[in-house]
Amino acid sequence: MHARAGGRRGALLFAASVALLLGAWNNVVITRMPGYPQSYVPVNLAATGLVLVGARCVGVSWPELGFDPRGARAGLRWGGACVAVVAAGYAVGLVVPAVRPLLADARLAGAGSAEIAYQTLVRIPLGTVLWEEIAFRGVLLAALMRVVAPRAAVAVSAALFGIWHIRPTMSATTANALTDGSGGLVVAVLLGCAFTAAAGVLFAWLRLRSGSLLAPVLLHLATNSLGALAAAAAHRLG
Repeated sequence: MHARAGGRRGALLFAASVALLLGAWNNVVITRMPGYPQSYVPVNLAATGLVLVGARCVGVSWPELGFDPRGARAGLRWGGACVAVVAAGYAVGLVVPAVRPLLADARLAGAGSAEIAYQTLVRIPLGTVLWEEIAFRGVLLAALMRVVAPRAAVAVSAALFGIWHIRPTMSATTANALTDGSGGLVVAVLLGCAFTAAAGVLFAWLRLRSGSLLAPVLLHLATNSLGALAAAAAHRLG
C-alpha cells in the first residue's frame, strides 16, 4: 500500500513537473535561450531528448509514449488520411481567389526558396512538430494518464497546448496586423489559444485511437509545413 502510494506521488510529481515546464517553455523560456531564434531547433531537440529521458527514468514505457511498433501501421493510416484532407484544403484555398488571402502570412512575404525550404523541412518538422508531439501527446499525456482518467488527461494536455500558443498567436497577429489596439489583440490570443486547444484534443484523440504518435505527427506536420508552403504560394499568386 505504501509503495503504491509512493509510486502514485512520484507519477503525479512527474506529470506536474512536465506540465509546468511546458506551460513556461514556449512563452518564456525558449525566447531567452542563447542565440534565439537561430538556436530554436537545436534547443527544442535537446528539450525533446530531456523529457523523453525523464519519462523513461520514472518508468513510462515506450508504448505509453506512443512508440509502439504495433501501432505504426494504424498511425500511418490515420495520419495519411489526415494529410490528404489538409493538403486538399490548402489546394482549394489557393485555387479560390476569395480564400487565398486567408492563407497568406506576412512573415513569409518575400521569403526565398532557401528560407521556405528551411522552414518546411527543418524548423517546423524538428523544432516544432517533433518537440510538441513528443512533449504533449507523448510524455505529458502518458504521465497524466497514470494519475487521472484518459478524458481528463486529454483535457489537461489540450488546455496546456492552448496556453503554449499564447506568444506565437501574439506574434502572428501582430505581424499580420490582424487587430487594432490591445483589446483586439487579447481577443485574437484567446481565440487562437482556444483553437489550438481544440487541435490538441484532436491530436490526442488520434494518438490514442491509432496507438501511435505517427498519426498526430503527420497531421501536425501537414498543417504547419503545408501551411507555410501555402502561405508562400498565396503571396506569389497575389
